[in-house]
Amino acid sequence: MLHSPTDTICAISTPPGRGGIAVIRISGGNAFSVCRKIFKSATSSPFAKQKGRTGVTVNYGHILRGDEILDEVLVSVFRAPHSYTGEDVIEISCHGSLYIQQEILKLLLSAGCRLAAAGEFTQRAFLSGKLDLSQAEAVGDLIASSSAAAHRIAMQQMRGGISGELADLHDRLLHFTSLVELELDFAEEDVEFADRKQLNDLALHIEAVICRLAGSFAAGNAIRNGIPVAIAGQTNAGKSTLLNRLLRDDKAIVSDIHGTTRDAIEDTAVISGLMFRFIDTAGIRETQDAIEQLGIERTFKKIEQASIVLWLIDLSGDIRDIEPPAPQIIHHNTERKLILLLNKCDLLHEDECEQKATYFKRFNEDVMVFSAKSDRDIARLERKLTEVANIPQIGDNDVIIANARHYEALTHALSAIRQVIAGVGSGISGELLSQDIRDCLYHLGEITGQRIGAEDVLENIFSKFCIGK
Repeated sequence: MLHSPTDTICAISTPPGRGGIAVIRISGGNAFSVCRKIFKSATSSPFAKQKGRTGVTVNYGHILRGDEILDEVLVSVFRAPHSYTGEDVIEISCHGSLYIQQEILKLLLSAGCRLAAAGEFTQRAFLSGKLDLSQAEAVGDLIASSSAAAHRIAMQQMRGGISGELADLHDRLLHFTSLVELELDFAEEDVEFADRKQLNDLALHIEAVICRLAGSFAAGNAIRNGIPVAIAGQTNAGKSTLLNRLLRDDKAIVSDIHGTTRDAIEDTAVISGLMFRFIDTAGIRETQDAIEQLGIERTFKKIEQASIVLWLIDLSGDIRDIEPPAPQIIHHNTERKLILLLNKCDLLHEDECEQKATYFKRFNEDVMVFSAKSDRDIARLERKLTEVANIPQIGDNDVIIANARHYEALTHALSAIRQVIAGVGSGISGELLSQDIRDCLYHLGEITGQRIGAEDVLENIFSKFCIGK
């Protein structure tokens, strides 16, 4: 069933469950009349038109179920357009009892509301022009952010960082496509309104900006979804112990029995403001056990997906029995960072540890003599992980792309602007040049939800040029 955008909607805006307070949000043209049916203010009516006031007003009173008082509440009134959705909005702050929340919802539904669909408040904010599409997406990213870096990216996007970067490019490109299309209307006079050198300079500038934004996606995606770190190695090397120490939780079963871990175990931890996604994998060894073999196959798949591989080696064993990482793991992906952790060094003399470390440096230069049981070594490894992750420091004004949809649109826009550069260089017709500019505008507009149509070009022409009045 399709919902009407003119419906008055309601929903519980606080997390599900019991708490000190809960907030129920109402938005739509009938928000005030609906709330008036169930709320009695202890003072004057909060819904009366207050001359000259556009901000929020907060009123104390009671939610009534017939003649019965259901709860004491605070009702916040936001008059359109000064609200999140751009519509009249009411927020009822009630006690956090599950029973009270559900009963207030029932009263609102009986009074003429319907339950909001997922994301509908933010959708209405977008449709009313309170947010563009990238800002609307940032709302979800902000709610989901679990690290300082992810929070900074989401906040920067919500403040219109990406939109601001693209708005100037959009306006300047629109200006040029208007000029180029104006030339088509005066084709018989053979005039040139769009300076091709200026257009080429602008296209080169836009190419550089798009390359910079698209180039930030690798870091942004890692920050948003977590930097994948595979913990791998032979059986009984201490992988599950390491996972538990990094997560500060007994996530994986630790046992002296070889082959205990048969599937990938995954969880996240925040280290120095960055989220890492740790994956404990099945130990690698020759086995006839079909289930364990499946786990080993998954291990290699997880290694392929990881940005960092922590390869654990049990130093307490005979060095002749220890197999280094396979060459394809070391050399297959030059962007993947491999750290050899020579674990259980606490069981050996320091000189023996250093001797074995020298041996393993032949296979990989990044080697740490390590004990998963040592708090000092865990702290040292965490510092190493943040260093190896090589995520740049994000300032308040840095625009980082963390959304795959934005990245895809940027790659298409980059292709289109390079067509413009090639077209200017080869002297193609204004009609074809205009189409390439429009293609770039279209893909940039996909990010913010802005569409470029004929009326935009016409408006730009008539607002900036005077042609015979």
